[in-house]
Amino acid sequence: MKRKRSDIKEATLLAHVGRDPAANFGIINPPVYHASTVLFPNVAAIEESNKDPYSGVRYGRYGTPTTFAFEEAVAALDGGARGIQVSSGQAAITVGLLAFLKGGDHLLMTDTAYQPTRRFCDHFLSRFGVETTYYDPTIGTGIAKLIRPNTKVVYLESPGSLTFEVQDVPAIAAVARKHGAKVLLDNTWASGLYFKPFQHGADVAIYAATKYIVGHSDAMLGMITMGSVDDFKAIKSSASTLGNSAGPDDCYLGLRGLRTIGVRMRQHQENGLVLARWLQGRPEVAAVRHPALPNDAGHTIWKRDFTGASGLFGVVLQPYAKASVDAFLDSLELFGMGFSWGGFESLIIPFALNGQRTATSDKEPGPMLRIHAGLEDPDDLIKDLERGFAKLKK
Repeated sequence: MKRKRSDIKEATLLAHVGRDPAANFGIINPPVYHASTVLFPNVAAIEESNKDPYSGVRYGRYGTPTTFAFEEAVAALDGGARGIQVSSGQAAITVGLLAFLKGGDHLLMTDTAYQPTRRFCDHFLSRFGVETTYYDPTIGTGIAKLIRPNTKVVYLESPGSLTFEVQDVPAIAAVARKHGAKVLLDNTWASGLYFKPFQHGADVAIYAATKYIVGHSDAMLGMITMGSVDDFKAIKSSASTLGNSAGPDDCYLGLRGLRTIGVRMRQHQENGLVLARWLQGRPEVAAVRHPALPNDAGHTIWKRDFTGASGLFGVVLQPYAKASVDAFLDSLELFGMGFSWGGFESLIIPFALNGQRTATSDKEPGPMLRIHAGLEDPDDLIKDLERGFAKLKK
């Protein structure tokens, strides 16, 4: 793409970045390079490649034209300096954290983080002398009271997993930067489209690209973008040392999904809001957790910092018995029950915090559900939920 990225709008960027037809016989999409060994023409070429082990095509695990195209595209969407693909969202989290933490360091982790992130902190990092303190995601500038001389990373996820608290990223990032700590942000919910991490102070953005970026529930993929080349080198070293990389076919699917993420996210947003507003009026529902709703606790910050919403939100039911909730869920035909989200299909899962939170309350008036609004007609989704609620009342 010859034109400056700043000269074109985001929809155009998504259609053009990360592809070079002239270098691929006029083929629009970058081909899939299945490669392990890469041959060099002579010793001088090998020696030149060794000068910068994290650039160029050297070995399959370090990257191929397929993976480089995907990395370039996601980094461009974020407005970042570089991007690094890994095998899953969980891999993106662990690789990112390990790039900046060592024994004796202190990590500040949002109390509402994705549960596997918490397990990694409690059961892996702790074994190597990294101490984690969980903090209230709504703490804002108050996070200064928790920072220690050895605090190296402040980790955010906004909105928070399951309960959808919106964090004041600029306020927290400003405090962290003042104390020399890196700011890592799980930005999967907005997927780089509706929240620009580097404009709001984050150093590193982390994605479960499995979700909205892939968009079709058919690939496992993670992505890390960063605002500086120095952070790129640190994280690329971490990924390479851990032997973590994504397969070329999955990167191809991620790049394919990225081409349509704009139109898909608009529909996910619309369907999600239709369902959330409808659920607000149901007597069976105690609360709806959706940042784009005006009465949501995080709406003011969401409106200030985000340009849109995804299709993922939470619901708190009235205090029904488990058997009634099970009957409700089992009767649904269009909402599948399965982990992950971000695909074209609508999903619903029940969950309970069960003491997972340590810095915030995990008490709710009734059973909780997480809903992902897919791309079906919202009227059909509402009818499906109505049938389910009829079972819930029995």
